Amino acid sequence: MSSFMQYLWAFLIGGAICAIGQLLISLTRLTPARVLVIFVTAGVVLTGIGFYGKLVTLAGAGATVPLTGFGYSLGKGAIEGAAEDGLLGALTGGIKATAAGIAAAVVFGYVFALVFKPRTKQ
Repeated sequence: MSSFMQYLWAFLIGGAICAIGQLLISLTRLTPARVLVIFVTAGVVLTGIGFYGKLVTLAGAGATVPLTGFGYSLGKGAIEGAAEDGLLGALTGGIKATAAGIAAAVVFGYVFALVFKPRTKQ
C-alpha cells in the first residue's frame, strides 16, 4: 500500500472514531468521562472478537491513537498474557502492555502542572 493510502486510511478511520465520540457527546446526555469508558471498553471487546486488530492493520495510527486504541492495547496484552501465563497473565498482561503510556501520562501531567498554573474551570 502506498504512503498516501496509509495516510488516507489513518485519517478516515481516526476521524470516524473521533466523530463518533463527538456525536455521542453532542447528541446524548453522556459525559465525556462516560464516552471515554465506552471507547476503551469497545476497544477491548473489539480486540477480543478479532475485529480491532484488522482495523489497526488497515488504519495504523488512525486506530491506535484514539481511546479505542488504548482498549486495543489492554485487550491485546491480556490475550498475550493469558497465552503465556494463563489466568494470572490475563490479569497482568494488559497492565504490562500499557504501562509506558500510563506512566507517560502521569509524568507529563505532573510536569505540566508544575510548569503551568492549573486551576478549576468556573
